[in-house]
Amino acid sequence: MRYSISSNIAIAVAILSANPVLADAAAFDDDSRTIIVTGASEGYVASNSVTATKTDTPLLDIPQTINVITREQLEDQAHYSLADVLHYVPGVTVGQGEGNRDQITLRGQNTTADFFLDGVRDDVQYYRGLYNIERVEVLKGPYALIFGRGGGGGIINRVQKSPQTETFYAGHASINSFGAYDISADLNAPLNDAIAVRLNAVYEEQKNHRDFVDGWRYAWNPYIAFKLGEDWKLGLSYEYVDDDRVTDRGIPSIATAAGQPNRPISGFRDQFFGVPGVNRTWLEAQIAKLRLDGQIADNLSFSGTILYGDYDKTYENVFANGAATAQNGTVALSAYSDPTKRENFIAQSNLVWDISTGPLAHKLLFGIEYGDQQSTNSRVNGTLSSSTFSLANPVFPTVTFNVPNRNTVSDVEFFSAYVQDQISIGENVDVVAGLRYDSFDIEGVDLFPLVDRPFARKDDKISPRVGLIIKPRENISLYSSYSQSFLPRSGDQFLTLSVTQQNLAPEKFTNYEIGAKWDIRPNLNVTLALFQLDRSNATTPDPINPLVTINVGETRTKGVEFSAAGQITSQWQVHGGYSYQDATLKGNDFVRLGQVPKHQASLWNRYDFSDRFAAGIGIIHQSSQFAAIRTSPLPTNPTSPPTTRLPSFTRVDAALYYDVSDNVQVQLNVENLFDTEYFSDAHNNNNISTGAPVNARFTIRVKI
Repeated sequence: MRYSISSNIAIAVAILSANPVLADAAAFDDDSRTIIVTGASEGYVASNSVTATKTDTPLLDIPQTINVITREQLEDQAHYSLADVLHYVPGVTVGQGEGNRDQITLRGQNTTADFFLDGVRDDVQYYRGLYNIERVEVLKGPYALIFGRGGGGGIINRVQKSPQTETFYAGHASINSFGAYDISADLNAPLNDAIAVRLNAVYEEQKNHRDFVDGWRYAWNPYIAFKLGEDWKLGLSYEYVDDDRVTDRGIPSIATAAGQPNRPISGFRDQFFGVPGVNRTWLEAQIAKLRLDGQIADNLSFSGTILYGDYDKTYENVFANGAATAQNGTVALSAYSDPTKRENFIAQSNLVWDISTGPLAHKLLFGIEYGDQQSTNSRVNGTLSSSTFSLANPVFPTVTFNVPNRNTVSDVEFFSAYVQDQISIGENVDVVAGLRYDSFDIEGVDLFPLVDRPFARKDDKISPRVGLIIKPRENISLYSSYSQSFLPRSGDQFLTLSVTQQNLAPEKFTNYEIGAKWDIRPNLNVTLALFQLDRSNATTPDPINPLVTINVGETRTKGVEFSAAGQITSQWQVHGGYSYQDATLKGNDFVRLGQVPKHQASLWNRYDFSDRFAAGIGIIHQSSQFAAIRTSPLPTNPTSPPTTRLPSFTRVDAALYYDVSDNVQVQLNVENLFDTEYFSDAHNNNNISTGAPVNARFTIRVKI
């Protein structure tokens, strides 16, 4: 440990005072009626974002594809996880995450760490809740200028609910046809004209269609905001999460014709391939956040955040470790235990300066960020009483975790400084340009095997971003952009750094994008984008051993994305889109990246038949995809393991809403209305999730 927590606090205070804190911080608006949350929205439509530029900017003026899922849409679709949300965002593929974490693929880039909370890094591997979230933002393309390392294909940002100056007490309860239920509360009260407090809390009991798969989570989040005079606001938030659930890696694959990809085995949708009572993941997380913002002068504002997170997580996995030998044959099993502890300390500070130079108007952003992330991780492999599982006569083995495999301590320290200029050239042309300097320093010790092996590497990177926006009309923008990002060789979670990787340059991501945005009306907008994302020095999980990464050279993802959100009529709201992605090894179109379907489409509709009664209907389509990177054809490379192809699927969801009174609403959501059999996602070639059969969720909401 290079710095104690007290020294980190001293650094953070210096950062906050150096730039006399985040424009997206909780703040009272001008008429002191509410406390502003990052970005504004109405219904399914978001009109602006602070996260994308760290300045309060209309989405129309941001040269980047951004999908926003508002609180109203989250509730209408009864979403409880990021996976639920992202299934409805084309261009994003949900990964299985070994049944213990959020994992996604954005524009061909797989990640467990590109998650943010109010614009601050939230990179620990766990399942993130939505009970205290106002909106979810999906920002696509590598933008290290704003977010620093990682984010090769984009990032997911959750915007937290913040205190308001109106008094309300809200809550909901729900139960679904599998027996899962939850209850939550959202309580807000102003203590006086300058102080308001909000408390969100939830308890969830988890069940689904899979045998032996269940769990529970409870969390609570008090948040207090202060108005410090006319121009300064302070927010203090604390969140506690306790999550205990079964880890489930799904089903294995089975061979098809010689030389053809494997397919998911059929007839075992509900079969558990772990060991009941052993497969489990436990998480305890505590996240404290201090946020401050204010006006130094009429044209100069300050914003900043200090975040401290303490995460203690362990998961144990017994899983299918190979393809089934036959439809009623056997499946190889393997097992391990993996405990991780991490402390995150992150402080960021920004100045936004509005000035003019002749005919040019500038919105200048100056920012600095400091972070210290200390991690301990180990892995112990398990010894099974039987290393094979009979499909014809399923008998669960016993397991003992007794074979040490990894034991690592690491400390990551990073410092960043960045500048961005949003230049308005008259009323019709904007330019966004900036540079970010990142210093990423990792030190650690691999305590396994018997001789301790220290490892270390320091990277200093400059990341540019340039965008041009032309507005032929006030409500239409045409844009082009160029941006870069990087990922150090210690990867998403900096668990280890091999002797070979220690000497390699970071992976590099370069994105070219052109697009158009059209606010057809203030409450209806559409976006169209074409992009090319190149990744150099690329690595991917080894298809033979997913715990090991292999170098694959350069990859390229080319694509088209279209999205629409808003009101078609005063009674009809929509949110949806389409994406086409071609993700391959650069120069070799046969080698395709894993978990990137070429075609994705989704559309959610809500129609209000009256002031009290409404209905919703949604559709998701996803074309076939490879579960892992597809390597050379088997006849050419007989030692290459078969790749598994997940078949395409189309799922239909529906909902009914009824307002019993002004204070009480009931709703019924039905997922997979036509009981389609499908495979929703995967971790690798032999760990594949099965889509849930038709199931219903009844919800009652109360607000007074």
